[in-house]
Amino acid sequence: MSNAVEVHSVSKSFGAVKALDDISFEVRAGELFGLVGPDGAGKTTLFRILTTLLVADSGSASVLGLDPVKDLWAIRSRVGYMPGSFALYPDLSVSENLEFFAAVFGTTIEKGYELIEPIYKQLEPFRARRAEALSGGMKQKLALSCALVHRPELLLLDEPTTGVDAVSRREFWDQLGRLKSSGLTIVVSTPYMDEALRCDRVALIHGGRILEVDLPQSIGARYSLPLIAVKGSNRFALLQTLREFPSARSVYLFGDELHYSDKRVNADAGEIAAEVKTFLAQHGHADAETAPITAGIEDSFMELMGSAPAPKAEAA
Repeated sequence: MSNAVEVHSVSKSFGAVKALDDISFEVRAGELFGLVGPDGAGKTTLFRILTTLLVADSGSASVLGLDPVKDLWAIRSRVGYMPGSFALYPDLSVSENLEFFAAVFGTTIEKGYELIEPIYKQLEPFRARRAEALSGGMKQKLALSCALVHRPELLLLDEPTTGVDAVSRREFWDQLGRLKSSGLTIVVSTPYMDEALRCDRVALIHGGRILEVDLPQSIGARYSLPLIAVKGSNRFALLQTLREFPSARSVYLFGDELHYSDKRVNADAGEIAAEVKTFLAQHGHADAETAPITAGIEDSFMELMGSAPAPKAEAA
């Protein structure tokens, strides 16, 4: 089996809301695949279709060579799913939750322990603690352990690091890397572009549509506009002024700086940076610093979002 997941022209609506709009992509066996997009892009709806919890209005999908509608019970036994919100039993202890999920799949913690050991050993000192009393990072580890205890062939993770501290996020992605190296196929959705860089390939999704599917580095490399980083005091006023520059295409906040793109595709970025600096100084931003930069995946995503057709309604 070359592809673990295939999605062909899938659409799904909820009344007037077009959650998914004719999307297609595939996930190769053994791949760590990222579905990257903001809240409301359609990621959760897609995961629910792949995990047999929703039926698409049109199009087709294949999960481990099986049909999510006709073969739902076979898929559920072979897939591990971690939803975006904490979905375990808060009144049960750590060990009780894990024992319950193992029993649901007809197995035991002992049989699945080899796979979950790197994750679960951090929870074992707290195995008698109720799940609701765990920290965000520990809840995340427990949910992942429960999704893996039956040794699935495919792991689907819906925004698993949302609301988790930076250290726990990094540890979680280190764990995903180890799981991938064991041969497990992983599909993970995230709104964080830095996490996208840790995937083998990514699909950028916005408004229920797939904008691009490629290596994360390749998506950034295809950015064709001159791009300038701008720093200075009072970033909001700086942003407003930059948007008044005659050749400005877009200006966005990126951390502690602004990213300015220019309409003149073939112009020298160094010369543009000098022009922008002069313009800002003339408009009250004498401390502004400008420098040409190489685009990343987030820059490309913002450009793709700006050039894509407007979504018909907010996706879910």
